[in-house]
Amino acid sequence: MARLGAMAAAVVIAAGCVGASPSDSLGQPPAGSAAGAGTVSESRAGVAMPVGEVPAQEIAQSRRTAITTAVERVAPAVVSVQTETVERVPADYFEMMFGGRSGQRARAGIGSGFIVRQDGVIVTNAHVVSGASRITVALRDGTTYDATLVGEDEQNDLAVLRIDARDLPVARVGTSSDLLVGEWSIAIGNPFGFVLGNTEPSVSVGVISAVGRNITARSEGAGMYLDMIQTDAAINPGNSGGPLVNATGDVIGVNSSIYSPSGGSVGLGFAIPIDRTMRIVDDLLTHGRVRQPWVGLQLRLPELSSARDAVRAVPLVGRVVPGSPAEKAGVRDGDVLVRAGTKTIRNPFDWEARLLELRVGETLPLVVRRGQRELTVQLTIADVPEVSAPRVTVLRELELVSLTDAIRQERRIRSRAGALVVNVSERLQSELGLQNGDVILQIGNTPITSADLAARAIEAYGARGVVQLWFERGGQGPYSINFRVR
Repeated sequence: MARLGAMAAAVVIAAGCVGASPSDSLGQPPAGSAAGAGTVSESRAGVAMPVGEVPAQEIAQSRRTAITTAVERVAPAVVSVQTETVERVPADYFEMMFGGRSGQRARAGIGSGFIVRQDGVIVTNAHVVSGASRITVALRDGTTYDATLVGEDEQNDLAVLRIDARDLPVARVGTSSDLLVGEWSIAIGNPFGFVLGNTEPSVSVGVISAVGRNITARSEGAGMYLDMIQTDAAINPGNSGGPLVNATGDVIGVNSSIYSPSGGSVGLGFAIPIDRTMRIVDDLLTHGRVRQPWVGLQLRLPELSSARDAVRAVPLVGRVVPGSPAEKAGVRDGDVLVRAGTKTIRNPFDWEARLLELRVGETLPLVVRRGQRELTVQLTIADVPEVSAPRVTVLRELELVSLTDAIRQERRIRSRAGALVVNVSERLQSELGLQNGDVILQIGNTPITSADLAARAIEAYGARGVVQLWFERGGQGPYSINFRVR
C-alpha cells in the first residue's frame, strides 16, 4: 500500500509540472471564504463555476505527460524472457524406483528484453539466459515464441536472441553519449515475472543519478560492471534485460543490476549504456561473436586492500606486450595514461571502462605523460591474439591455440610452449577440472609445443587407456590430471 501511495503522489507531481504555474492555479477561494461554501469564481473563458472545480478537459490533458508518451512508444517492444535450465542434482533412490529422472532438475528463470529489429532480434542480459536449455519470449499481448541464442557477451552481461516473427514493434534506440544527470529515466520490464498475472510490462520512473559508474560491490547479476548508468528508477528481479528509456522515448540503456542489501530495489539501479550495447549487438549479428579489442598494455597496480584503493591508483603502464598495438604506437613502460579519446583516465577502472567501448580496427588517440611531457600516440585496435590464432578442436569438446609470445605476455604465462585452452565443454570442466586459460604442457611423455601436437597426443594416448595431462593455470603449476578418452 505504501508503494501505491508513492506512485499516486508521483502522478500528482508530474501533472502539476505540465503547463501549470502559481498564477494560473484554479480553485483558490477568496480570502475569508471557505471552498465549497457556495462562492463562485470566473474561469478563463469568463464562465462562472464553483470554486475548487477544475474542468474535466484540463484534468484529462494534464494526465498526459512526456513520460506517458515515452512509455506508449516503447512498451509494445518490451518482452518477457523465460528460461529453463537443467541442473544436475544428487540421484534420489526413491525417485529412481518410481521412474523419475534422477540426477536432473529443471529450474525456471525470468527476465526482460526488448526488440531492436522487426525480424525478431531481441536484446537482453547474458545472466538472464546463461546456461539455459530452452528460451521462450512472450510479447506484450501474451503471444509466445521459442527463441534461439544468437550470442552472448558475459563480460558486458549482454545477449542477443532471435524469434521467428516479422513486422514486430521496435524500440527506438537513442544514444548514451549525451546523458544529463537529473533528467528523467524510465525502467520498463517484468519484475518478479508472472507473479503479477500477465505479460504487460511494468513501468517505474526516476532520474539519471550518475553516469560512468564502476560497480565493484555485490549486485544482482554477475561480475563487475564498468562505466554504467546509475538510476533511482526501481529495478527489481525480473527487470534485468529491459530497456532504460529517456523522456523522449529513446532507449538509453539496458537494465542490468542493482546494489541492494535486501535483494529488492533501494534506489541504486544500474544500466549498460546503449552505445556499447549496440556495438556488441552488431558484432554478434555480423561475426557470431564479440570481437574483443586488444591494445597490449597492462597497468602496474600496487598492493590493493579495497576497491577504494584502486580508485585512487595512478594508471601507470607496467608492461607493454611485444608486437602489440601499444608497442607499435610507441607506448612505454612507466608512461602514465592521461586521456583516451575524449575521456580522462583517472584510475585503472577508467581505462578498463574505455576499453569496453573500442571497436577492432578503429584508431584511438591516447595521451600519455612521460616525465614532464604529455605525448599523443595513435593506437590501432586489434583482436586479442588467441582470437586471430588458428584453433584446433579436440574431441569436439576442447578448443586449443598454440602458445605465442604475444599470448604469453598478455596472459602472464610462465611456460615457453604449450597449447592454450580457449573453449572447454561443461562436461570436461566438471569431470576433468580443465578451464579456459589453462595451458597444456605435456600429455603422457610428450611435451606439447603446439595445439596440433596436443590434439594428436590426446588421440594417440587415448587409444591406450588412461591419459596423464600436465598443465599450467594462472602462472602456477604444473598440475596434473588423469583421464580416459571416450
